[in-house]
Amino acid sequence: MAQTITEKIFSEHVGKEVFAGEIIRSNIDMVIGNDITTPISIKAFEDSGAEVLANPDGFSIVLDHFIPAKDIASANQARISRDFAKKHKLKNFFDEKDMGIEHALLPEKGLVVPGDVIIGADSHTCTHGALGAFSTGMGSTDLAFAMISGGNWFKVPESIKVNLSGKPKAHTTGKDIILEIIRMLGVDGALYQTLEFTGSTIEYLNMDDRFSMCNMAIEAGAKSGIIAYDDVTKEFLADKNLAREPRIHYSDEDASYVRVLEIDVANLEPVIAYPFLPSNGHPISKAVKDKIKIDQAFIGSCTNGRLGDLKIAAEILKGKRVHEDVRLIVTPATQRILKEAYRLGYMDIIIDAGGVVSNPTCGACLGGYMGILGDNEVAVSTTNRNFVGRMGSRSSKVYLANSAVAATSAIIGYISDPRV
Repeated sequence: MAQTITEKIFSEHVGKEVFAGEIIRSNIDMVIGNDITTPISIKAFEDSGAEVLANPDGFSIVLDHFIPAKDIASANQARISRDFAKKHKLKNFFDEKDMGIEHALLPEKGLVVPGDVIIGADSHTCTHGALGAFSTGMGSTDLAFAMISGGNWFKVPESIKVNLSGKPKAHTTGKDIILEIIRMLGVDGALYQTLEFTGSTIEYLNMDDRFSMCNMAIEAGAKSGIIAYDDVTKEFLADKNLAREPRIHYSDEDASYVRVLEIDVANLEPVIAYPFLPSNGHPISKAVKDKIKIDQAFIGSCTNGRLGDLKIAAEILKGKRVHEDVRLIVTPATQRILKEAYRLGYMDIIIDAGGVVSNPTCGACLGGYMGILGDNEVAVSTTNRNFVGRMGSRSSKVYLANSAVAATSAIIGYISDPRV
């Protein structure tokens, strides 16, 4: 029988052909924890009586949400992970000495590889599907079970085929494509399903675009997002010291899908997700007409904190000034991205324009620190969620957008069209 790429990845891991709907026990190539979720996993691991990790080289801890520690509680939380990493001599432990947001850092390190089965105690673990892997978020106790056993139980997900056609126009990015998909599906339109991105548009999308799209698959309720390996993937991986040999899979032409979504990307304009759901998408032309005044523009996160995002922002901000009523906060996703952005002059441009650059962190995205919104404040943000109180005060509002929109809006003071 014909199979999707997701079914093939699980079949290889299980050692027999499996199909959507089957309950399977699969080994896991990479288990990912962070400073918020890992302490819960560690407690469950130790309470079970386990003393040895089943696959220590397949376990990564990334301290990224509140590091450097924002307060005593976050410092104590991080210490639990530090002590555990030291006790077990973890090779893949990342803190201030080599920091980054987990979903940008691990691909950069070559620790997630095409064909992998990956889990993380963070919902945006689906990001890694951009490399042709099955990657999904699970709970902290699920993580502990994988730490103990090296595997976990899964229901092989059904797949939605998202067929993208046409070449994107200027300032229409992967972020806009996924916001449009979420608008079409709704926040629960792909529950426990895989969004498989295909079509002629894929060849025009760089890895930054692809990571953004897979990152936000969860916002449509999806179990994972995935894009098959191609020359763009190959180029991205070329300079990486990969943890494993890639295992390349492609969906069969006659594979079974629960739904096929057709999107003409050539005619798609930048999309803005209005409060308070990522599915509340509208074209930038409507946002301009609505004259949405902003207090803050944020560029960063595991969705849009990559080098390409900083390049886009720098090109727009060059020779200009952030509006006097707006604060622009830029958070690179990893230290390597930060260093490269400085080398290329992007950071000088951003700072000279009146922006502030923070260390790599998830902080602002979840209303933790480094960019919290006050009462009734409005932000345009490249993050992935705009729920009530997501970035601070419950009376604040967050509009999701791409990096070009965020940078342009920072200059104008209102949500603005970067194409004008």
